[in-house]
Amino acid sequence: MVRIMSGIQPTGSLHIGNYLGALQNWVSLQGEYEAFYSIVDLHALTGRPDADELRNAVREIAIGLLASGVDPEKATLYVQSHVPGHTRLAWILSCMTQMGDLNRMTQFKDKSHNQPENINAGLFTYPVLQAADILIHRADRVPVGEDQDQHLELVREIVRRFNKIYGKTFPEPQVVRSKARRVMGIDGDTKMSKSRGNEIGLFEKPEAVWKKLRGAKTDPARIRRDDKGHPEVCNIFSYHGFFSPEATCAQIDADCRSAAIGCVDCKKILATNLEVVTGPIREKGEQLRANPQEVDDILASGAAKARASADQTLAEVTDRVGIRN
Repeated sequence: MVRIMSGIQPTGSLHIGNYLGALQNWVSLQGEYEAFYSIVDLHALTGRPDADELRNAVREIAIGLLASGVDPEKATLYVQSHVPGHTRLAWILSCMTQMGDLNRMTQFKDKSHNQPENINAGLFTYPVLQAADILIHRADRVPVGEDQDQHLELVREIVRRFNKIYGKTFPEPQVVRSKARRVMGIDGDTKMSKSRGNEIGLFEKPEAVWKKLRGAKTDPARIRRDDKGHPEVCNIFSYHGFFSPEATCAQIDADCRSAAIGCVDCKKILATNLEVVTGPIREKGEQLRANPQEVDDILASGAAKARASADQTLAEVTDRVGIRN
C-alpha cells in the first residue's frame, strides 16, 4: 500500500479546527493508505514546555485522536520521541540541507516573533526534523495544510539532493489536502488557535460551546435582526458547512438571505448539530481517560511498529552514507 505520514504537536487542547483540518482527514485516510500518525513531542520542545504539562498534553492528544476515530488496527499511532530513528535521520538530513534553504522558511520568522526571548536553534532546524518524520517511513503522501507547503517543498528538495548523491532512497512525498483547509476562530479574523483564545474545544460541553457561540462573530454587515444576511461571508455559516446536513445548510442560506432567521437561531442550530459530532467524541474521551493503560498500550504497540519501519529505513540510509547502523 501507498504510505502516508502525518504528525501533530502536543501543544494546547484539541479544538474543532484540529478536528476538521487534521483528525477527520486522518480517520478517512487510514483505510486507504498504510498510515503512520505521530504525536511529535520533540517539536514541542522548541517552546520549552513544562515537563509534566508536556506529558499530559501527549496523553490528551492521544485520547483526542483515538476518540475521533483513529483506529490502531488500521493506523500506526505513536509518540515521536519513542522512536529514536527520527533524530538519527534528522542529523543525516541536516547534512543534506543548505543554510539558505532554512533561512527562507517563513515559519521560523513567525515562530521567532511569537517567542522573541527564546529564538533557539531548534526553531531554525525544525523543518529538518519534520523531513525526518516523513522520510523515516519513506512516506509517499503527507496530509498538510497550506501553511506547511513551504516545509514540504523543502522535504522534496532534501530528497532530491540525497537521492542524487547516494542513489534512489526516498520517494518525493506529495500533498494530500483536507476539505477544511483553513478553519477560522470564533472571532472570524484569524485561524482557530488555543493560544489566540478563539477556539471551540473538541471536548467542551454543550453549555460551554454555546457560551462561545453566542458571542461569535457573524456577518459583519448584518447589524439588526431584520437585515438580510450574507451567508457567504458569515463565519458561523462556514461552520454549518462542516457540521450541518446539506439540506439544513441550504435552508439556513435561504432563510438568512430573506431575514427569516436571525443570527441567534442560526447559532442554536449549529450548536445542536455540532453536539451530534462532538458528543460521541467527548464520551469516548472520558472512557479513555478512565482507562489510561489502554492508551499506553496502544502507544507502545504503535511505537514498536514505527521502530521496525524506522530501522529498515536507517539500515539502508546508514549503509549508503557509509556509517554503521
